[in-house]
Amino acid sequence: HLPSQLISTNPLGFLERAATVYGDCPSIVYHDATYTWSQTHHRYLRVASSLSSYGIGRGDVVSMVAPNTPAMYELQFTVPFSGTVLNNINIRLDARTISILLRHRF
Repeated sequence: HLPSQLISTNPLGFLERAATVYGDCPSIVYHDATYTWSQTHHRYLRVASSLSSYGIGRGDVVSMVAPNTPAMYELQFTVPFSGTVLNNINIRLDARTISILLRHRF
C-alpha cells in the first residue's frame, strides 16, 4: 500500500517519490514480467529522452493505440514529463474511427 501523500501528488511527483521510497518494490506485474518502481522510473526517463530526440516536445500530441500493457502505463508518466499530450486510442475502435482520431488536429 502506498501512503496517501503519494496518491495526492501529480503523476511525475508520484513516480519520482515511489522510485525513491519503494525502489525495489514491484510497480508492474504483467504476465511473466515484473518491474520495480526504480525500473519503471528509469524506463520512463528513457522513453521521454527518445521522444525528445525525435523532436517531439512541449505541446505536441503523442497518440498510442494499445491495450492496457506496461508500455501504455509508462506513457502515462512519460508524456507529461516531456511536456506533450497523450491521446490514448482504444484498440476496440474500428479502423475508420482510429484513422479519424489520428488525423485530427488538436
